[in-house]
Amino acid sequence: MTPTDPLAQAIVDAHRGTLALPLRAQASPLSVQTGDPVFSASLQAAQALGFVPDDALCIARAWSRQSQRTGGFDPLRWPDEPVDFGMAPFPRSEAFAACPRALGLYAVMPDAASTIRMAQAGVPTVQLRFKSTDAAAVRAEVQAAVKGVSGTAARLFINDHWREAIDAGAYGVHLGQEDLQAMAPAALAAIRQAGLRLGLSTHGYAEMLTADRHSPSYIAMGAVFPTTLKQMATAPQGTGRLAAYARLLRDYPQVAIGGIDLERLPAVLPSGVGSVAVVRALLTADPLEAAVARWNAALRQA
Repeated sequence: MTPTDPLAQAIVDAHRGTLALPLRAQASPLSVQTGDPVFSASLQAAQALGFVPDDALCIARAWSRQSQRTGGFDPLRWPDEPVDFGMAPFPRSEAFAACPRALGLYAVMPDAASTIRMAQAGVPTVQLRFKSTDAAAVRAEVQAAVKGVSGTAARLFINDHWREAIDAGAYGVHLGQEDLQAMAPAALAAIRQAGLRLGLSTHGYAEMLTADRHSPSYIAMGAVFPTTLKQMATAPQGTGRLAAYARLLRDYPQVAIGGIDLERLPAVLPSGVGSVAVVRALLTADPLEAAVARWNAALRQA
């Protein structure tokens, strides 16, 4: 998609090197008539850079607000002020319990045994992502993970199974976007009232704004690089977009996730994220303790 608007082309030229992704097939470009030349140009530019329609709309609205707030249009100034995206200021009375700004190395594991092993090896933040429809099995895994991590310094998040997490006394709950959309307000209120932290996954601007409306304890952003562990609905975002997302979400603890290993870590850290979520790179590490020590040292240094 080549922009027809000179303002849009100026935006594309300024940010192609850091934010562009290959265009995905879509029936036709999104077009919204507003009479606002900045909105129209930035919408066209965002789509030309490969942002999905929902994200392109968020960018266009933010760029329009930015130009009105600053009194001018600058194609070099990619919007990253929360106010331009309609985000409420902090502090917020309805926010979930706080967690450290830097959650450090974050191991996402498929069962209690591997979760406990990571905590005992010195991983500071761990998540049990146990997938099962057997309620008894879920309850047993969550309870085992909470008990096994007790006595270590690790913070334990439970993916999805929020009732069991509350009952077992976990540190927090993590939800994906689909899980979040399926949650009743009363369920989210129960997590908050129990004092558990809440982490939310995001894959672009629209999902980040959805997450922000719930004032979670941290926001995860990805996938940064290609990953085979999970079928992703969105393309890998890359480190340029990760840095832009991190600037917008600077009031939150942030977790980068997706295809990150020790070799790719130096490209991720300049974004300023305080945590990196890892699956395969730790599951296959041998010896584990030495690998964890290398990860922890690299993240502390950053």
